[in-house]
Amino acid sequence: MVTKANPKPNLLGASCPTRTVLDLIADKWTVLVIHVLADGTRRFGELQRAIGGISQKMLTQTLRRLARDGLVVRKVYPEVPPRTEYALTPLGRTLRTPLQALCAWAEAHLPQVLHARKGAAGA
Repeated sequence: MVTKANPKPNLLGASCPTRTVLDLIADKWTVLVIHVLADGTRRFGELQRAIGGISQKMLTQTLRRLARDGLVVRKVYPEVPPRTEYALTPLGRTLRTPLQALCAWAEAHLPQVLHARKGAAGA
C-alpha cells in the first residue's frame, strides 16, 4: 500500500531502500548460494564445496546477510559435534525462478559475451 509513510519504491532514486535489496540479490555469491539451496537444505561445508572459489569468510558473511534479510534460515542441531544446516525460507524460495533464469541466461550467452570481450580487447 502506497502512503505518505510508505512511498512507492523508486529503484532509480538515490535514497530508495529498494537498492539495498537489489544489492543483496545481485551479489554473485548470493546468486550462487540461492542456486545451490534451491535444491534443498545444505550444511556449510556442502555449500562451500558446491560453490567453487568462495572463501569460508565470504560464505559466512553471505549466509549471515541472507539470514538477516529473511531469505535463508540457519538451524543448529544440539549435537556433538554441532551440526548446522541452511535452507531457503518461503521468501528465499521466491527468488529461485528469477535467479535460475539469470543463471540460464548467463550460460546460454557466455559464448557471445566472450566473443564481444575478445573483439573489445583488440579495439
